[in-house]
Amino acid sequence: MIWYPYEQMKTMKEPWKIVDAEGVYLDTGEKKLIDSVSSWWSVIHGYKHPDLNQAIISQAEKFSHVMLGGLTHEPVQKLAEKLQSWLPGDLDYSFFSDSGSVAVEVALKMALQYYMNRGEEQRTMILSLEHSYHGDTFKTMEAGDDEDYHFVLRAYGASPHVVHIPTQTEALEEAFLRYHDRLNCMLVEPLLQGAGGMRMYDVSFLKRARKLCDAYGILLIFDEVATGFGRTGNRFVADLVLPDILVLGKALTGGYIGHAVTVASRKVFEGFYDDNPEHALMHGPTFMGNALACSVALKSIEIFEKQDYMAKIRRIEEITRREMKDFSDPRVKEVRIMGGCVCVEVKDAATLKGYQQFAFERGVFSRPFLKYLYAMVPYIIKEEELVKVLGCMKEWFGRKR
Repeated sequence: MIWYPYEQMKTMKEPWKIVDAEGVYLDTGEKKLIDSVSSWWSVIHGYKHPDLNQAIISQAEKFSHVMLGGLTHEPVQKLAEKLQSWLPGDLDYSFFSDSGSVAVEVALKMALQYYMNRGEEQRTMILSLEHSYHGDTFKTMEAGDDEDYHFVLRAYGASPHVVHIPTQTEALEEAFLRYHDRLNCMLVEPLLQGAGGMRMYDVSFLKRARKLCDAYGILLIFDEVATGFGRTGNRFVADLVLPDILVLGKALTGGYIGHAVTVASRKVFEGFYDDNPEHALMHGPTFMGNALACSVALKSIEIFEKQDYMAKIRRIEEITRREMKDFSDPRVKEVRIMGGCVCVEVKDAATLKGYQQFAFERGVFSRPFLKYLYAMVPYIIKEEELVKVLGCMKEWFGRKR
C-alpha cells in the first residue's frame, strides 16, 4: 500500500491516476488536465520534453549512476562547471545531493562547521523567517516555521537554536543586535515563501540582511529550491543580492529526477580547505551527482538559456496581471502575483473546499492548501491555457454559493 504525502490515509480521497503526460497536460486516460502547479513547482519545461528525454536515454546507455566517493564522471563535472559560470559572484563550489530538503541540511551543516573549524563553537544559532518552509527533514523542520506541516516538533519544545522573525527591517535589526555573536547563519526563502503561504516581500529586506551579515560576520543562505530558475521573475534572487550559500533543487532537473545542489562561495569553501582532516565536510548522499540527473540538468539549463525562458516568465506575469486585474470577492483577503506565481489568499479555508474537484471537472489540476489557491504553471504554457487556469480560479468565486 502506498503511504501518500500530507494526507490522513483513513479519510483521503482516491488520487487521480496518471497514465501519460505531455506538455502542460496530465492524462488520466479519460481526461486531460493542465498541470497548474508543475508537479510541486519543478516541471518548468512541461512533460515528455524530447530533448530532456534524449539526455536521459543517452546517459543511461553509458551508465546511470556511480558514487562520487573516489570516483567522478563527465556529467557531474560539466554541471559543476556550468553552475560556476552561470551563477552570480563567487558561488563556485557545488555540493550535490538528492533532494531540496537534504541540500538545505547540507547548507546548515556547512554554516555550523564553518565556524567550528574557526574555533567559534558558540555560533550554534540560525536566524530564520516566520512562516518559512525548508523541507521535512528534522533540521529543516526546526529551521522552518510552519505548524501545519511540522507540528510533530512540539514533542521537543521550542528550539534554543533557531530564532524566527517577520520580514520587517526593524525585527531584522533587533535580531542581529541581540544574537549576532551566537548566529552562524541567516536562512531565507528569498522574496517568495512557498509552502508557508506564497508570501511575498520586498528585496530591500534582503539587501539589509546582506549588510548586517557582512557587518557581524554571519553567513547568508538563500533557499532557492522553489524560487530559483525564474519563479520570482528573477533568474535567481541571488542575482539581486548575493548569498554566501545558495540551495537549488526542483527545477534544476526540469522536474525529471530528484536532485539538488548546495553552492558555496569561495569564503565558505576555504573554511574547509585545510590539511586537517577534521575540517573536511563529512557528508555524502549516495545519489549525489547522479549521472542521469546531471545530464538532464545540463540540458534543462541549455533550454532555459537558448529559448529565453525569462521572456516566457515575463509574459506569464503580464497575462496573469491582466486576467486578475479586476478580480475581487468579499471572501478573498489578497491576490498576490510575482513572476511565475499567483496566489489567491482567502479569509476562511472553508472557502476553498471542493475547488480541486471543481477544477478537475474543468480540465485543470490544482492543489490548494489551507487558505491559499495558487498557480505555478510550467513556463511553456500557452496564453489560452494560462487564461483557462486563471479563469477557473475566478469562476470558483463567481458561481452560486
